[in-house]
Amino acid sequence: MPTCNHCNAHVSDQFARVFANEFGEILACPNCSANAGIAEVAQQRAREVSNAG
Repeated sequence: MPTCNHCNAHVSDQFARVFANEFGEILACPNCSANAGIAEVAQQRAREVSNAG
C-alpha cells in the first residue's frame, strides 16, 4: 500500500498514480498538506530535498 514519504499516511493507489514523482515517492498528501496545494507542496519538498543533498 502506498504511503506518503513525508508523513507516512496511507494513500490510495489512484492518489499515488497521480501525485507520485518519477521515483514513486509521494512527497505530500491530504494528511500533511492542503488538498488544493498538494502538487505545489510536493514540488517544493522535492526541491528542498535535492538542494540539501
